[in-house]
Amino acid sequence: MDAQTLQARVAALSWYHTIDLGHGVITPGIFNTLKYVDRYRIPASLAGCSVLDIGAYNGFFTIEAKRRGARRVVAMDRWGLPDSPERTGFDLAVSATGVEVEAINGDVYELSPAVAGVFDTVFFFGVLYHLKYPLLALERIASVTRGSLLLETHLDALAMTRPAMAFYPGAELEGDGTNWCGPNPEAVEAMLTVAGFTDVRPVSYYLYEHTTRTSEWKNVASMDELRRVIEARPGPRGDGMTLRAVFHATK
Repeated sequence: MDAQTLQARVAALSWYHTIDLGHGVITPGIFNTLKYVDRYRIPASLAGCSVLDIGAYNGFFTIEAKRRGARRVVAMDRWGLPDSPERTGFDLAVSATGVEVEAINGDVYELSPAVAGVFDTVFFFGVLYHLKYPLLALERIASVTRGSLLLETHLDALAMTRPAMAFYPGAELEGDGTNWCGPNPEAVEAMLTVAGFTDVRPVSYYLYEHTTRTSEWKNVASMDELRRVIEARPGPRGDGMTLRAVFHATK
């Protein structure tokens, strides 16, 4: 496919991820994944690894896993189902980049070794807070993980120091009715532990202070350090701010 044809096909679709398709064509994503990929702390080399990308959407992280040398990569999403994107963008991105990946159209609650296999590394970015049953999802993910889970999520309930979670029955979070929950860091750690993961730790965080309109994305080394970041913000333990974080865990 020549660059002009590829650009025309890209322009006809909606994109969330920015993906370098080659030929000088980059998808006009809402979220600049190319700029911010380092925040997820994905290993520089995934050589020989099997990778599952849950909530693959347009396929940025699926393609990135192959570019980092992964042996087998499986993308999973609810393409075409209610409140979910179509798969057209994913198929175009995979075709344009020439990577060999597999795709499963299904729900995270349906995951099992029989459905998808077992993986060395699992990506679970920007999905947890969209789930009505987050612990069930993490248990299903644990069943197909033999190595590491990399998870990124929105956090809430920051005034609580014990595991707690906010529930959004409507569109309370960013006016989006597909957002259902906001766990605090302690809840993420506890749910992952209950699901069967060990060595759960945050590796980076994004902090947006609504009163000052300032934001920052920084690396962090431990739960204790992340808790100190939260406690140091103005107001009662993080009121008036948005927090997102990336966690790594092992099985």
